[in-house]
Amino acid sequence: MIETTRCAISVNEPTLFVSFELGLKTWKLGLTSAPGNKPWVRTVAGGDLPAVEEVLARAKSRFGLDASARVVSCYEAGRDGFWIHRALTTRGVDNRVVDSASIEVNRRARRSKTDRLDAVKLVLMLMRVCGGEPGVWREVRVPSAADEAARQVSRERSHLVQDATRLVNQMRSLLATVGSRLPERRQGAWWTTVRDWSGAALAPSVQQRLAHAQRRLALLDEQIAELEQQQRADVARAEAATGVARLVQLKGIATTSASVLVDEGLVWRAFHNRRELGGLLGFRPVPHQSGEAARDVGIDRAGNKRWRSIMVQLAWGWLHWQPLSALTQWYQRRFAEGGSRARRIGIVALARKLLIALWRYATSGVVPEGAILKVA
Repeated sequence: MIETTRCAISVNEPTLFVSFELGLKTWKLGLTSAPGNKPWVRTVAGGDLPAVEEVLARAKSRFGLDASARVVSCYEAGRDGFWIHRALTTRGVDNRVVDSASIEVNRRARRSKTDRLDAVKLVLMLMRVCGGEPGVWREVRVPSAADEAARQVSRERSHLVQDATRLVNQMRSLLATVGSRLPERRQGAWWTTVRDWSGAALAPSVQQRLAHAQRRLALLDEQIAELEQQQRADVARAEAATGVARLVQLKGIATTSASVLVDEGLVWRAFHNRRELGGLLGFRPVPHQSGEAARDVGIDRAGNKRWRSIMVQLAWGWLHWQPLSALTQWYQRRFAEGGSRARRIGIVALARKLLIALWRYATSGVVPEGAILKVA
């Protein structure tokens, strides 16, 4: 995510401001041309771009704007992704995608909420942004079509791994109900050899359920292996100066983790500084201070959950595979002598520092201090 960006619109430049409240069946459009004009709300069928163009033309006429007047629009990031952004920009609309979690909300216990009210509120906020007011909301950095397509491989693999884990847990739970445990090594029709608490064979219905689960698990393992092979092939074809090719040269960074980092935007998001990078990762302390009361309420988990998951794994692996690096030495001095809680807190801090170091290496080729590269 990035901070609010300004439209750089002159007060004398005729502009049509448009907000989209997106639904599955219908879209609400909030339209206005100036702060003094009451927003005009129209409804079109979801995905009907010709109808959107017709509404924009009618709105320009309604507000006395020329047919060539500039159009600035916005919508909240969500299920529809970025195709609407690309469709609008190809039609000459200056669109921005807004992080819905950053939009200010009325804190009354009960408040009215309808698509119409949301569309009106969003277009009024858009005018504030274009008027130069900072901090109104945060905007999402839109990837190119190629970058968006490239991250589907690592995302599909993550979902398949989750499905496989869920199946294994289901088999463990099923066997626990009969006083048995899931074998560590499972070959062939292993469920026929498992015995319950009394030493008897499992009931036919239980065996059947385990057999079905094992077949689904075998299919998932096959699909995961296929995706991992594709990732290895993509890395092998990548040029040496690309981010993913650099990352896999570091000891402790494998193809899967490097692919997740790069596919989720370590390079294409074009971060300007480490604070923007850390904002997308999360893992920052959240203070709560009011009057004389001051305490921490934990860490921020806003951001990319795939990055958070992979960076914690990489941080633990970094301690093992990069014992001479400056980051590992820093961790050992600060947290190694503490208890298990201190080490868990430290690994989160290490994950943030490590991500910044990997970003600098992937984008600029700056090797983390003391890091060991793999032997070619």
